[in-house]
Amino acid sequence: MSKRVLITGGGSGIGKAMAETFAAQGARVLVTDMAEAALAKCPDNWLKMTGDASDPVHMQAVFARLADQWQGVDVVCANAGIAGPTALVENVELGDFRRCVAVNLEAAFLAAKYAAPMMKAQKSGVILITSSMAGVHGFPNRAPYAVAKWAMIGLMKTLAMELGPHGIRANALAPGCVEGPRIDGVIEREAKAKGTTPDIIRTGYQAGVSMRSFVSAHDVANMAVFLASDGARLVSGQVIAVDGHTENPDPKV
Repeated sequence: MSKRVLITGGGSGIGKAMAETFAAQGARVLVTDMAEAALAKCPDNWLKMTGDASDPVHMQAVFARLADQWQGVDVVCANAGIAGPTALVENVELGDFRRCVAVNLEAAFLAAKYAAPMMKAQKSGVILITSSMAGVHGFPNRAPYAVAKWAMIGLMKTLAMELGPHGIRANALAPGCVEGPRIDGVIEREAKAKGTTPDIIRTGYQAGVSMRSFVSAHDVANMAVFLASDGARLVSGQVIAVDGHTENPDPKV
């Protein structure tokens, strides 16, 4: 694979796993992240830019660098996002709601906005948006996150329709609960709100998954690499779950 790949939110978690997996296949990767310390730990042969993926100035600079150094981009992984508040909808502050939607949805929108002209010019490209199973089922105590992730699927399906005639594909990844600090934090906050323990909340989440397991960031990354490959050349406009089959997103505690 000699693809040119941009990954937003690529300094840790799913984004970093995507970068590692694409790079292992021979791709050139550019990762952006707000956390400069996280980027500093990434391999020296990756291109790295620190900034907010929901900031148009930053994203314009990212795509200017892609044009300058690679003369284009083959795969854009719109992966940047935050968990947002964990609370019942009546307890969510409007500012926290707006922040969650902005970082998740607007970052994906900007990645697609600036990728589209570049990919149209080369008559090829793949846009992958990291949504969530919360964008398929909804999710109790996570209204801002679910709203953003549902909207990102609508964005993806529209991109697939608009860009398909130009040889460009768009798909969304829908991870389930991904092992790592983000889900640990969500579980801890939910346990506190419900007056129970994180272990009980975690067990409840796993009980709603057919395979009784969380997924790893590399499980999601492997699917991203497949969707970007020629083996998926006619896969577009789809929401691909990587979740062990979520049956019930409402853990009973």
